[in-house]
Amino acid sequence: MNRLRQYTRLTRVLGVVVLGLGMACIFGLLAHVRPSKTPALRQRWSQFFMARLSNALPFRITLVGELPVTPMLWVSNHVSWTDIALLGQLTPVSFLSKAEVRSWPVAGWLAAKAGSLFIRRGAGESHHIRDQMKRHLQQQLPLLMFPEGTTTDGRSVRTFHGRLLSAATESQVHIQPVAIRYLRDGENDRVAPFIGDDDLLSHLLRLCAHRQASVEIHLLEPIDSQHQSRAVLAHRAQEAIKQALTGSTTSTKEPLDDGLSLQNA
Repeated sequence: MNRLRQYTRLTRVLGVVVLGLGMACIFGLLAHVRPSKTPALRQRWSQFFMARLSNALPFRITLVGELPVTPMLWVSNHVSWTDIALLGQLTPVSFLSKAEVRSWPVAGWLAAKAGSLFIRRGAGESHHIRDQMKRHLQQQLPLLMFPEGTTTDGRSVRTFHGRLLSAATESQVHIQPVAIRYLRDGENDRVAPFIGDDDLLSHLLRLCAHRQASVEIHLLEPIDSQHQSRAVLAHRAQEAIKQALTGSTTSTKEPLDDGLSLQNA
């Protein structure tokens, strides 16, 4: 039964990936016809794809808080590659990803076609990528980044790197902190984290072989980025997310059942 469940789920995920490849090809053609509409259209297509991918993954999702009504710079803790699908289904948004993702087979190509911005950490590219982020945000296009710079096991939050958060200040947009938490049998999930020497396919196979897990997505109080240093912004976002993950928030939890994601069996 476990093997049947694994293959059924894997088939669903692969089906969504094929859909995404087809969408990316069609979008590439449309981008030549209406180039001025490309960024916003790319985000909407990406949200559609992320919603289908989230539905295919073995997670039951609960949303805590309210979606922002204005474009913001979203910052989140980072546990797994699945964070991207689960968060990307919530709103049309682009992602800031590490440069290595671009070289991943299939997934890297899809990420590029979805409009992701790529940064090679430690290579002196902060100024260049910050300018890209500013142009993106000034077009009223939401952007999401993972300031920890790497994934964790989900039990703690690493120090947030704040050097890119000044893009929010210079673009005069708020910062939207997001906490994502994976749970299995009421405890932190040890299957979902994508860490160490994991490769994408092996991790996906493990996910599909296990029973459904729960995911809490906390949309926290937005932070006004004006007149604050990037170090202060990073610390405030980090502390807000850390408090949400330790269960100290009092927001009412609502299942994410509005059509963006289905609860999977």
